[in-house]
Amino acid sequence: MLIGVPKEIKVHEYRVGLTPDAVRELSHHGHRVLVQAGAGAGIGASDADYKEAGAGIAPDAASVFAQADMIVKVKEPQAAECRMLRPGQLLFTYLHLAPDPEQAKLLMASGCTAIAYETVTDAQGGLPLLAPMSEVAGRMAVQVGAVALQKASGGRGVLLGGVPGVPAGDVVVIGGGTVGTHAARMAVGLGARVTILDKSLPRLRQLDELFDGRVTTQYSTLHALDAAVTQADLVVGAVLVPGAAAPKLVKRAQLGRMRPGSVVVDVAIDQGGCFETSRATTHEDPTYVVDGVVHYCVANMPGAVARTSTYALNNATLPFTLALANKGWKQACAEDRHLCAGLNVHAGRITYAAVAQALNLPYTAAAEALLDQPTALLVA
Repeated sequence: MLIGVPKEIKVHEYRVGLTPDAVRELSHHGHRVLVQAGAGAGIGASDADYKEAGAGIAPDAASVFAQADMIVKVKEPQAAECRMLRPGQLLFTYLHLAPDPEQAKLLMASGCTAIAYETVTDAQGGLPLLAPMSEVAGRMAVQVGAVALQKASGGRGVLLGGVPGVPAGDVVVIGGGTVGTHAARMAVGLGARVTILDKSLPRLRQLDELFDGRVTTQYSTLHALDAAVTQADLVVGAVLVPGAAAPKLVKRAQLGRMRPGSVVVDVAIDQGGCFETSRATTHEDPTYVVDGVVHYCVANMPGAVARTSTYALNNATLPFTLALANKGWKQACAEDRHLCAGLNVHAGRITYAAVAQALNLPYTAAAEALLDQPTALLVA
């Protein structure tokens, strides 16, 4: 199979779909890889590094999309990239379709088959291709939140760890999954006072044991959420409904009762955000203020630490990329229900229930999509 790796074009996105190490593995299995010139610059990988690993170098994205059987990316395809996809072509990347009807329509119109990293599952019910970026984003959330709390950044002027004689900052983490756990780990490491809210008592017990009493775990009710958020210096939104739009858990009225200069970091912004006042920002202009509260809502947070993120992501995605290349998407998905859970779009149809529901579009079960491959449906 010919696998194409275009350069990412989302604002300040420096990651790349395949590392040279991953290219070497694919080449070893008899596949050809075509990488756009300069695609790896953001992680310190030169075109020469890719050539040495066995890749060909294409002058532009159009050449990659025109020739490749499978496109491997990191971020969701932008409009120009969607229009370069074609019927029968396979796209393997993050999609986050639930809050993005325009991308969904363009992918449907292209006739491609799109498998989303974020909905591939594992035997434990986890999301193995989302986990590495959730780990990065969770750790970054506290890092960027701490900077946003500085007075020069518009914050309250609070040092999260405090100093002797001055209390540490209060960090509230909404959601005890991968993002929340890693955010809490960083906040505890800085010496902050940390509260984690979640609706799963088993998960709260796990977190209590994991942190050995260094965090406060609290069952998430409306009252508990309100009390915690309004007293926090930093709130990290770390909720996830796989494939679906994030619930708006924190309302504007609650934010309005936070102290001026407090900070919210909405890691769920890729799925629409969990704060009512959230809107996606970029690394170029990452924050804005609503009712005196600083909002950090960058939709590709791990892109800022591109080298770490790309290698962590490739460690997780490479086995699936190999399976798709070795077997073709139909056989690979038929043999692996966890990979099949990643199928979001096929030949003009939405094949992931939560996405179809969020966008009010017809739903075709992935199992049905495996049975045929009709021509693309045109979407107005």
